[in-house]
Amino acid sequence: MRLFVTGTDTDAGKTVVSAWLCLHSGADYWKPIQSGHPPDRDSDAVARLSGARIHPERHLLRQPLSPHQAAQLEGRRIDLDDFRLPETARPLVIEGAGGVLVPINESATMLDLMLRLGAPVVLAARSGLGTVNHTCLSLAALRARGVPVLGVVLCGPPNAANRADIEHFGNVQVLAEIPPLAPLTRQTLAQVPPRPEALEWVRWKA
Repeated sequence: MRLFVTGTDTDAGKTVVSAWLCLHSGADYWKPIQSGHPPDRDSDAVARLSGARIHPERHLLRQPLSPHQAAQLEGRRIDLDDFRLPETARPLVIEGAGGVLVPINESATMLDLMLRLGAPVVLAARSGLGTVNHTCLSLAALRARGVPVLGVVLCGPPNAANRADIEHFGNVQVLAEIPPLAPLTRQTLAQVPPRPEALEWVRWKA
């Protein structure tokens, strides 16, 4: 039982969405590739916001770049064969790095990693201007490769028109809208309710 959280772009809200899903489902969390560490480590944020059990990263990269570029600077190469699902009896939320087509190496992208790990996808997207285009393009890329899409979570100030357009033009459900939370804590995140469809992945059998 696993779910892959990807985004329309860097900083689209993947980590907050991942923490939100862990909080409401009781899932473990795994970020296979983390770049920009130190200082950034999304696993620490998810642990703080959800209390989820954290599985260690397969690749920790220093530069805040795409996995391919960051690995090259360290004289390393990331291969799809590097990745094995963590052992757990609990549901698992997997957070990607960057957007759907971010390169992992000279030939594979984050989309190839999604296919390898065999999980349905939740797409994190910004709520504001430009999101309809970015979200629909990301959905088209996922569907072209046969990746199951559970739905979209919008992050940012609620925007009813953008939500409606994404559902209509993207032929997808918006599972939740996570507004700016000040402060962003486990308590405030728990107050954002999921639609029932957001937790269907807990019963997913790949």
